[in-house]
Amino acid sequence: MAQVEATTERIVAANAEDVFDALADYTGTRAKLLPEHFSEYEVREGGDGEGTLVHWKLQATSKRVRDCLLDVTEPTDGELVEKDRNSTMVTTWRVTPADEGRSRVVVTTTWKGAGGIGGFFERTFAPKGLGRIYDAVLAKLAAEVEK
Repeated sequence: MAQVEATTERIVAANAEDVFDALADYTGTRAKLLPEHFSEYEVREGGDGEGTLVHWKLQATSKRVRDCLLDVTEPTDGELVEKDRNSTMVTTWRVTPADEGRSRVVVTTTWKGAGGIGGFFERTFAPKGLGRIYDAVLAKLAAEVEK
């Protein structure tokens, strides 16, 4: 099984602290950022960054739905890590200052992919599909914090 990785980034016209706070707000802002690929969103514990336990279903394709139960940590300033209890999937959000009043948001998701021919297709196509999903999340994030 090979590691699969999908990374997406965006420059947002808001300061890094405000952008990070919006991402870490699982009880409020985060739910507004999720496109149609996410369903059954529910905060089960916490709700603000570190210590949050959040659930959703992620429909990556018409046939592929992941039931995600994510533990949220903040290992360093400006970083949120969501580890799925139901799989090897880990999503890391990094928010850093860019130019004056702007921020760079990088989201990276990794998981252990399948082997064989199925794994080949997963490594080839899944990162692109997940990248499109997170592009949509980042666009909504920008619209939310740039108000």
